[in-house]
Amino acid sequence: MSDKSNSPAGNSRSSESGRSGGGKGVTRRTALGRGAGVAAIGAVSALTTAVSGPPAAAVSGPPAAAAGPEPRGNASASGAHALPRTVAGVRIPTGELAQKTAQFVRSVSSGTLYNHVMRTYLFGSLLYDRRGVPYDRELAFVAAALHDLGLVKAYQTPDERFEVDGADAAQRFLREQHMPAERVAVVWDAIALHTNAGIAMRKRPEIAMVCVGSGMDFSGNELQRIPPDALEEILTAFPREGFKQDALDNILSLCRTKPMSVLMHPFAEVGRRHLPEFPVPTVEDLLLAAPFDE
Repeated sequence: MSDKSNSPAGNSRSSESGRSGGGKGVTRRTALGRGAGVAAIGAVSALTTAVSGPPAAAVSGPPAAAAGPEPRGNASASGAHALPRTVAGVRIPTGELAQKTAQFVRSVSSGTLYNHVMRTYLFGSLLYDRRGVPYDRELAFVAAALHDLGLVKAYQTPDERFEVDGADAAQRFLREQHMPAERVAVVWDAIALHTNAGIAMRKRPEIAMVCVGSGMDFSGNELQRIPPDALEEILTAFPREGFKQDALDNILSLCRTKPMSVLMHPFAEVGRRHLPEFPVPTVEDLLLAAPFDE
């Protein structure tokens, strides 16, 4: 979940102080006065529950997408290479939509981001394949490939969470490819919910898989479930290329440029640790500022 080539934080490091115009002059008191909404986010849950539960019912349609800027071409280092047919025994879809999706992601993001979203698909699919859980492979691949578009500067709005920005960008792209609305809705939910395991794991497999795969690649959660030879093959096909630092840089970029988008989000804790005068209120701040006489 990193977009070093498109993010102003690409050259930053965790020791830098916040100097973004997005948070300038905003205090916690000001933020509370604005009555910013809250959206709790869950930690990554155990994969045993994720891959053994029954598929959930079809999801409802996503909200209408807001107009957004078109990305500038930014071919990654991986862009010159065709997708392999299989990696670690996991089949990569070869249909036109899957190939166009991969090409699109390569064109707008860095090699590090592209490799992360490919590993997301491979980790999620490998776990579900080994457990015999049925799922729509094209849908799972497309959702995983598009899941971090919200980290690409061209698709970032001033206020939305990066997951919602990414879901809206994916929705626009897939509508242009004439994907049926009910399938676009699944992708929208998979992207919007991929950091919220408590909800994503209750959804259908294609949604849960993006959460499982991205969480495993981000934090190594339940990585022991991946056989060593399969892990080596995945990391050889799509190397990490400094993913940890790039991810941290992207988190800090969001905290600087659109701080209220991380309200009640785990990323806010990174902002509080690294950025002086970080304006985003805590849960306690919100509770105690509620306008009730007690």
